Amino acid sequence: MATKGNAADFGDLTVARRSMLGEAGSTSRGLFQGGNTPSDSDVIDYVTIATIGNATDFGNLTVAQNIAGAVSSTTRALCGGGGPSLINVISYSTISSTGNASDFGDLTVARSAAATTGSSTRGVFMGGYVPAPVNRTNVMDYITIASTGNATDFGDLLADGGLTYGAGASNSVRGIFMGGEIGSAPYNSSKIQYITIASTGNSANFGDIDSMGQYAGSCSNGHGGLS
Repeated sequence: MATKGNAADFGDLTVARRSMLGEAGSTSRGLFQGGNTPSDSDVIDYVTIATIGNATDFGNLTVAQNIAGAVSSTTRALCGGGGPSLINVISYSTISSTGNASDFGDLTVARSAAATTGSSTRGVFMGGYVPAPVNRTNVMDYITIASTGNATDFGDLLADGGLTYGAGASNSVRGIFMGGEIGSAPYNSSKIQYITIASTGNSANFGDIDSMGQYAGSCSNGHGGLS
């Protein structure tokens, strides 16, 4: 991340699949959770980040989760929501071990494609796709990663009619939500908005990305899984 240049081949997942928004990890391990094959998948794979090579089977989620949101601390990885059936389930795993995930609790709104951000103590699920006729939500939930239990309302994104398929990132203090799909033409947002992770409240305007977009990926070197 400190340099620039083309990507290099790392290896392969145990199962070819798509729509894994459920990536999480620590300084040593990365977890790939759920997805679809095209049927919904409950597979969890892991890699050791410092090496290269194919992923190894970690275990299974509590339910198949496709287009789910993920957050992590240095010890736990969480996977919340998913579609197309639009569930509110949150699963958690201990990153340093292997085995099946356990039930954590439920999101306040059943949805898929929520963007996520977090610190080492708290994870926030932002926006997402919900059932028709609404289709999108601006709800943000938060959980305390070290505990278990249902999510709590954090506040709302700056979006009339809601946002989905945006990208989230953090520096462990601030979380940002970038781009996404909105409900009116041109249907893509260029807005960047931010929250203070340790507090609650509605998001605030940060600025704009270079172009309007959705289905974007994001990463940072300051998320909650890093010590």
